[in-house]
Amino acid sequence: MSESTEHWQTVYTTKKEDEVSWFETSPEISLALIGKTSGGKRAAIVDIGGGASRLVDALLPEHDVTVLDLSAAALDSARNRLGAAADNVGWVVSDVTRWHPTRAFDVWHDRAALHFLTDPEDQRAYVAVLKSALRPGGTAILATFAPDGPEKCSGLPVARHDADTLAALLGPGFKLQETLRHTHKTPWGSEQRFQYSAFKREED
Repeated sequence: MSESTEHWQTVYTTKKEDEVSWFETSPEISLALIGKTSGGKRAAIVDIGGGASRLVDALLPEHDVTVLDLSAAALDSARNRLGAAADNVGWVVSDVTRWHPTRAFDVWHDRAALHFLTDPEDQRAYVAVLKSALRPGGTAILATFAPDGPEKCSGLPVARHDADTLAALLGPGFKLQETLRHTHKTPWGSEQRFQYSAFKREED
């Protein structure tokens, strides 16, 4: 077990769903951005670092959803919450930088993983996987800590981003569709600044 995997397994086996700073009762911004890009049609969506997030609950049954996370415990939490509906979800326990997707997705959503990648090599590996998973014409929705957001989360250092740094990271072939700032309130009332950016992958 890698150090990162061990860290997140510990988090999700020692804390309840609403005892982590990133908990959202309803992921409204993510849902709004996904709704815009899907245009009301059924879409194949992968939620990167989805953990125990309630996004999957809100996307079913209208969409084809896959959830990826380092922590099997996090995914088990979401599975248990969904009950029988969990059988309609693709569950992937993997480090996103080492993942080998076997299908293409219409939407790549990430509110949890990218900002923990502080090493440029890991960031490049992430983008390579994103490109292998996201179909041309698909949309990457990346939510990260903003430039004035936290410098650490869950005891780990983070890389803060805005739309420009994300565009540089993705490189050519991606067009910014929308970007917005959001102040997330943690379960205990503190504030965290996030940046949401949606990039459309250009057609070949």
